[in-house]
Amino acid sequence: MFGMIIGSFLNVLIYRMPRGLSIIKPNSFCPNCNKPITWYENIPLFSYIILGGRCKYCKALISFQYFLVELLTPITMVLLFLSFGISWSFIISFIFSASLIVITFIDFKHQLIPDVISLPGILFCFLCSFIVPWIGPLESLLGILFGGGILYVFALGYQLLTKKEGMGGGDIKLLAMIGAFLGWKGALVTLILGACVGSIIGLILIICKGKDLKYAIPFGPFLSTGAFCSLLFGEKLIRFYVSIGSH
Repeated sequence: MFGMIIGSFLNVLIYRMPRGLSIIKPNSFCPNCNKPITWYENIPLFSYIILGGRCKYCKALISFQYFLVELLTPITMVLLFLSFGISWSFIISFIFSASLIVITFIDFKHQLIPDVISLPGILFCFLCSFIVPWIGPLESLLGILFGGGILYVFALGYQLLTKKEGMGGGDIKLLAMIGAFLGWKGALVTLILGACVGSIIGLILIICKGKDLKYAIPFGPFLSTGAFCSLLFGEKLIRFYVSIGSH
Protein backbone atom coordinates (compact mmCIF):
# COMPACT_ATOMS: atom_id res chain seq x y z
CA MET A 1 0.00 0.00 0.00
CA PHE A 2 2.86 2.36 0.83
CA GLY A 3 4.44 1.58 -2.55
CA MET A 4 1.18 2.45 -4.31
CA ILE A 5 1.08 5.82 -2.52
CA ILE A 6 4.68 6.54 -3.50
CA GLY A 7 3.80 5.54 -7.07
CA SER A 8 1.03 8.14 -7.09
CA PHE A 9 3.57 10.79 -6.07
CA LEU A 10 6.00 9.62 -8.75
CA ASN A 11 3.24 10.23 -11.31
CA VAL A 12 3.11 13.83 -10.11
CA LEU A 13 6.86 14.17 -10.69
CA ILE A 14 6.64 12.52 -14.11
CA TYR A 15 3.90 14.91 -15.29
CA ARG A 16 5.08 18.16 -13.71
CA MET A 17 8.88 18.12 -13.83
CA PRO A 18 9.26 18.30 -17.64
CA ARG A 19 6.69 21.11 -17.71
CA GLY A 20 8.42 23.16 -15.02
CA LEU A 21 5.40 22.97 -12.71
CA SER A 22 5.51 22.92 -8.92
CA ILE A 23 5.30 19.42 -7.46
CA ILE A 24 3.55 20.80 -4.36
CA LYS A 25 0.81 23.12 -5.65
CA PRO A 26 -1.84 22.93 -6.97
CA ASN A 27 -3.47 19.68 -5.93
CA SER A 28 -3.94 16.94 -8.53
CA PHE A 29 -6.04 17.98 -11.53
CA CYS A 30 -7.24 16.60 -14.84
CA PRO A 31 -4.73 17.65 -17.54
CA ASN A 32 -7.59 17.93 -20.06
CA CYS A 33 -10.25 20.00 -18.25
CA ASN A 34 -8.10 21.19 -15.29
CA LYS A 35 -10.79 20.17 -12.79
CA PRO A 36 -9.34 19.38 -9.34
CA ILE A 37 -9.31 15.67 -8.51
CA THR A 38 -10.84 14.77 -5.15
CA TRP A 39 -9.09 12.39 -2.76
CA TYR A 40 -11.48 9.53 -3.50
CA GLU A 41 -10.78 9.92 -7.23
CA ASN A 42 -7.05 9.71 -6.54
CA ILE A 43 -6.75 6.38 -4.74
CA PRO A 44 -3.82 4.56 -6.40
CA LEU A 45 -4.86 1.81 -8.86
CA PHE A 46 -8.43 1.53 -7.57
CA SER A 47 -9.63 4.95 -8.76
CA TYR A 48 -8.32 4.29 -12.26
CA ILE A 49 -10.24 1.01 -12.40
CA ILE A 50 -13.45 2.45 -10.90
CA LEU A 51 -13.39 5.47 -13.24
CA GLY A 52 -12.75 3.22 -16.23
CA GLY A 53 -9.59 5.12 -17.11
CA ARG A 54 -11.51 8.35 -17.75
CA CYS A 55 -11.91 11.72 -16.05
CA LYS A 56 -15.11 11.90 -13.99
CA TYR A 57 -15.94 15.36 -15.39
CA CYS A 58 -14.84 15.64 -19.04
CA LYS A 59 -14.64 11.87 -19.73
CA ALA A 60 -11.21 12.29 -21.34
CA LEU A 61 -8.97 9.23 -21.29
CA ILE A 62 -6.49 9.06 -18.43
CA SER A 63 -3.07 7.90 -19.55
CA PHE A 64 -2.40 4.25 -18.68
CA GLN A 65 0.96 5.49 -17.40
CA TYR A 66 -0.70 6.43 -14.09
CA PHE A 67 -1.92 2.91 -13.47
CA LEU A 68 1.36 1.38 -14.63
CA VAL A 69 3.55 3.53 -12.35
CA GLU A 70 1.28 2.89 -9.36
CA LEU A 71 1.60 -0.84 -10.04
CA LEU A 72 5.31 -0.89 -10.88
CA THR A 73 6.37 1.05 -7.76
CA PRO A 74 4.99 -1.37 -5.14
CA ILE A 75 6.29 -4.35 -7.15
CA THR A 76 9.72 -2.70 -7.10
CA MET A 77 9.45 -2.13 -3.36
CA VAL A 78 8.50 -5.77 -2.69
CA LEU A 79 11.38 -7.09 -4.82
CA LEU A 80 13.84 -4.88 -2.93
CA PHE A 81 12.36 -5.94 0.41
CA LEU A 82 12.82 -9.60 -0.52
CA SER A 83 16.46 -8.86 -1.38
CA PHE A 84 17.45 -6.56 1.50
CA GLY A 85 14.78 -6.82 4.19
CA ILE A 86 14.10 -3.77 6.36
CA SER A 87 17.48 -2.05 6.26
CA TRP A 88 19.28 1.07 5.08
CA SER A 89 20.16 -0.82 1.90
CA PHE A 90 16.44 -1.35 1.26
CA ILE A 91 15.56 2.32 1.82
CA ILE A 92 18.46 3.66 -0.23
CA SER A 93 17.87 1.16 -3.04
CA PHE A 94 14.21 2.12 -3.22
CA ILE A 95 15.05 5.83 -3.51
CA PHE A 96 17.48 4.96 -6.31
CA SER A 97 14.92 2.72 -8.05
CA ALA A 98 12.13 5.29 -7.70
CA SER A 99 14.34 7.85 -9.44
CA LEU A 100 14.85 5.34 -12.26
CA ILE A 101 11.09 4.94 -12.63
CA VAL A 102 10.64 8.71 -12.95
CA ILE A 103 13.50 8.96 -15.45
CA THR A 104 12.12 6.06 -17.49
CA PHE A 105 8.69 7.56 -18.06
CA ILE A 106 9.91 11.14 -18.58
CA ASP A 107 12.52 10.04 -21.11
CA PHE A 108 10.09 7.74 -22.89
CA LYS A 109 7.58 10.53 -23.38
CA HIS A 110 9.77 13.63 -23.71
CA GLN A 111 13.19 12.17 -24.66
CA LEU A 112 14.59 14.09 -21.71
CA ILE A 113 16.44 13.03 -18.57
CA PRO A 114 16.13 15.88 -16.04
CA ASP A 115 19.44 17.12 -14.64
CA VAL A 116 17.58 17.85 -11.41
CA ILE A 117 17.45 14.08 -10.86
CA SER A 118 20.70 12.80 -12.38
CA LEU A 119 23.16 15.40 -11.10
CA PRO A 120 22.05 15.39 -7.44
CA GLY A 121 21.65 11.62 -7.92
CA ILE A 122 25.37 11.26 -8.62
CA LEU A 123 26.22 12.98 -5.33
CA PHE A 124 23.53 11.05 -3.43
CA CYS A 125 24.74 7.72 -4.77
CA PHE A 126 28.36 8.55 -3.94
CA LEU A 127 27.42 9.43 -0.35
CA CYS A 128 25.46 6.18 -0.13
CA SER A 129 28.67 4.28 -0.91
CA PHE A 130 29.70 4.99 2.69
CA ILE A 131 26.60 3.08 3.91
CA VAL A 132 25.66 0.26 1.51
CA PRO A 133 27.66 -2.98 1.72
CA TRP A 134 28.17 -3.74 -2.00
CA ILE A 135 30.33 -0.73 -2.87
CA GLY A 136 32.87 1.62 -1.29
CA PRO A 137 33.68 5.29 -2.04
CA LEU A 138 36.61 4.43 -4.34
CA GLU A 139 34.50 1.98 -6.34
CA SER A 140 31.76 4.61 -6.54
CA LEU A 141 34.18 7.19 -7.95
CA LEU A 142 35.45 4.65 -10.48
CA GLY A 143 31.82 3.90 -11.38
CA ILE A 144 31.14 7.59 -12.01
CA LEU A 145 34.20 7.92 -14.25
CA PHE A 146 33.52 4.67 -16.09
CA GLY A 147 29.76 5.14 -16.45
CA GLY A 148 29.93 8.72 -17.66
CA GLY A 149 33.18 8.27 -19.54
CA ILE A 150 32.29 5.25 -21.65
CA LEU A 151 29.06 6.76 -22.96
CA TYR A 152 30.82 10.08 -23.57
CA VAL A 153 33.43 8.29 -25.70
CA PHE A 154 30.70 6.43 -27.62
CA ALA A 155 28.73 9.63 -28.18
CA LEU A 156 31.82 11.59 -29.26
CA GLY A 157 32.95 8.82 -31.62
CA TYR A 158 29.52 8.58 -33.23
CA GLN A 159 29.35 12.34 -33.67
CA LEU A 160 32.81 12.47 -35.26
CA LEU A 161 31.96 9.65 -37.68
CA THR A 162 28.44 10.74 -38.66
CA LYS A 163 28.50 14.48 -37.88
CA LYS A 164 25.26 13.88 -35.96
CA GLU A 165 24.44 13.64 -32.28
CA GLY A 166 23.64 10.01 -31.46
CA MET A 167 23.31 10.17 -27.69
CA GLY A 168 22.23 12.97 -25.40
CA GLY A 169 24.10 14.23 -22.36
CA GLY A 170 21.27 12.98 -20.17
CA ASP A 171 22.19 9.35 -20.85
CA ILE A 172 25.81 10.06 -19.93
CA LYS A 173 24.83 11.63 -16.60
CA LEU A 174 22.37 8.81 -15.91
CA LEU A 175 25.00 6.09 -16.37
CA ALA A 176 27.38 8.13 -14.21
CA MET A 177 24.70 8.10 -11.48
CA ILE A 178 24.23 4.36 -11.93
CA GLY A 179 27.99 3.84 -11.75
CA ALA A 180 28.12 5.85 -8.53
CA PHE A 181 25.58 3.45 -7.00
CA LEU A 182 26.68 0.13 -8.48
CA GLY A 183 30.36 0.66 -9.30
CA TRP A 184 32.04 0.20 -12.65
CA LYS A 185 31.08 -3.48 -12.88
CA GLY A 186 27.42 -2.62 -12.24
CA ALA A 187 27.61 0.17 -14.82
CA LEU A 188 29.04 -2.28 -17.36
CA VAL A 189 26.31 -4.85 -16.67
CA THR A 190 23.74 -2.05 -16.94
CA LEU A 191 25.12 -0.90 -20.29
CA ILE A 192 25.18 -4.43 -21.74
CA LEU A 193 21.67 -5.27 -20.55
CA GLY A 194 20.33 -1.87 -21.64
CA ALA A 195 21.89 -2.20 -25.10
CA CYS A 196 20.53 -5.73 -25.58
CA VAL A 197 17.00 -4.92 -24.45
CA GLY A 198 17.06 -1.58 -26.26
CA SER A 199 18.15 -3.21 -29.52
CA ILE A 200 15.36 -5.78 -29.38
CA ILE A 201 12.63 -3.27 -28.44
CA GLY A 202 14.02 -0.73 -30.88
CA LEU A 203 13.84 -3.16 -33.82
CA ILE A 204 10.29 -4.09 -32.89
CA LEU A 205 9.25 -0.42 -32.75
CA ILE A 206 11.01 0.34 -36.05
CA ILE A 207 9.23 -2.56 -37.76
CA CYS A 208 5.84 -1.75 -36.24
CA LYS A 209 6.07 1.96 -37.02
CA GLY A 210 7.64 1.46 -40.44
CA LYS A 211 10.67 3.63 -39.61
CA ASP A 212 14.29 3.31 -40.72
CA LEU A 213 17.31 2.61 -38.51
CA LYS A 214 17.74 6.34 -37.85
CA TYR A 215 14.51 6.40 -35.82
CA ALA A 216 15.29 8.02 -32.45
CA ILE A 217 14.56 5.84 -29.42
CA PRO A 218 15.23 7.05 -25.85
CA PHE A 219 17.96 5.03 -24.15
CA GLY A 220 17.15 6.10 -20.58
CA PRO A 221 14.38 3.52 -20.02
CA PHE A 222 16.69 0.68 -21.07
CA LEU A 223 19.57 1.92 -18.91
CA SER A 224 17.15 2.17 -15.99
CA THR A 225 15.91 -1.38 -16.59
CA GLY A 226 19.47 -2.63 -16.82
CA ALA A 227 20.41 -0.80 -13.62
CA PHE A 228 17.57 -2.34 -11.63
CA CYS A 229 18.42 -5.83 -12.91
CA SER A 230 22.07 -5.18 -12.08
CA LEU A 231 21.13 -4.07 -8.57
CA LEU A 232 19.24 -7.30 -7.90
CA PHE A 233 21.18 -9.81 -9.99
CA GLY A 234 24.41 -8.12 -11.08
CA GLU A 235 26.81 -10.29 -9.10
CA LYS A 236 25.01 -13.47 -10.17
CA LEU A 237 25.15 -12.39 -13.82
CA ILE A 238 28.87 -11.64 -13.57
CA ARG A 239 29.60 -14.99 -11.90
CA PHE A 240 27.50 -16.78 -14.54
CA TYR A 241 29.38 -15.05 -17.36
CA VAL A 242 32.77 -15.81 -15.77
CA SER A 243 31.81 -19.47 -15.28
CA ILE A 244 30.90 -19.75 -18.98
CA GLY A 245 34.17 -18.13 -19.98
CA SER A 246 36.17 -20.48 -17.79
CA HIS A 247 34.78 -23.45 -19.73
